[in-house]
Amino acid sequence: MYIWELTSHMYLFIILFMIVRNIAKEVKILRSEYPVLAITGPRQSGKTTLAKSMFPGKPYVTFEDPLVRSRFSEDPHGFMNSFASTGAIMDEVQHVPDLFSYIQGEVDSDPRRGRFILTGSQQFGMIERITQSLAGRIGLVELLPFDLKEIGKIEKKERSWDEYILFGGYPAIYDRNIRPSRWHSDYLATYIQRDVRQISQIHNLDTFTMFLRLCAGHIGQLVNTNKWASACGVDHKTIKHWLSILQASYVVKLLAPYHKNFKKRLVKTPKLYFYDTGLACRLLDIDHHKYIEQHPLRGALVENWVFSELMKGFFNHGRKDNLYFWRTHGGEEIDFIAEAGNETLLIEVKSGMSARPEWTKPMMQWIERSGKETARPYILYGGADVATIQSCDFIGWRHIGAIQKRLV
Repeated sequence: MYIWELTSHMYLFIILFMIVRNIAKEVKILRSEYPVLAITGPRQSGKTTLAKSMFPGKPYVTFEDPLVRSRFSEDPHGFMNSFASTGAIMDEVQHVPDLFSYIQGEVDSDPRRGRFILTGSQQFGMIERITQSLAGRIGLVELLPFDLKEIGKIEKKERSWDEYILFGGYPAIYDRNIRPSRWHSDYLATYIQRDVRQISQIHNLDTFTMFLRLCAGHIGQLVNTNKWASACGVDHKTIKHWLSILQASYVVKLLAPYHKNFKKRLVKTPKLYFYDTGLACRLLDIDHHKYIEQHPLRGALVENWVFSELMKGFFNHGRKDNLYFWRTHGGEEIDFIAEAGNETLLIEVKSGMSARPEWTKPMMQWIERSGKETARPYILYGGADVATIQSCDFIGWRHIGAIQKRLV
């Protein structure tokens, strides 16, 4: 039994290793353009596996290992010289801030493309050092967990929308036969105990955990730092700081409002979404997909799942996310607005399974008032069909890839 389990796990790892991630095309382009490539994103999103699979001939070192960090700090020139001819995959580089200056010297003297592949999980340390030392020498991609299409490459069966929301997209959940709630619990515990302590000195981790749960309870809602500060017993500056930590580590994203060419009084406060709905479900104590169906936040979770898939579409094509929401002080709202070239896409999310013509009204009114007659309205809903009703494209949720293609 033990041998079977070990073999099965190894087999699944090989499957994951061989899966061509949707971001692979962008990685190939960048490695032909720059001497250094950086792959950043949340922990456990598959950065190391991606780097190893796409650069199989390069040596691999991880700065998560204290012995490797010690070797670098004691003799940085000798360390870099050992990879002068081959280059290397260097993992978790946020642990060694001085590394970037030495890489700069290496690539300035030998600008061969695709020499060094860097990975890191903390946006603060990565981006700051890159802009200081490697501007113009480095291509940057952001890797999020699996999207729906990538999951389909692993799993032959189709799950329900609620199941995908509960599972999220982290590769390990599909690699190992492990309950999503168990894996997400361990991930959150590791994140709080290790990453949060490394990014910032937070003395009361219980309060920070309370704040994480509060964020999950407000997905798709406007950020209210004063209200959240009162609920957590801290000041609003602390809430802003904590939000910056969650953003830096790819836990949440603050979505900016769209405010172009409108005379109406528009909301200017951002909305909060999680990059992964599985983490949000765990923080909401949802441990089975059947509990999502009747959950008061199901609509918000569905909307968050769509947000996550759209963000993955941007990142996988190396595009800056161009996603917004629109809301007036009178309560009129469009879930998502995206600009793709000269085209404006309007995206409404509905969890219902039957397409309803009245769902198109807010977007038709938006087009009329904005004067953007070329805007493309979409409704992504819980059904299976794709149809056009009243000049609006209704897209069943499994076909979200059709919208992703329009965005890039």
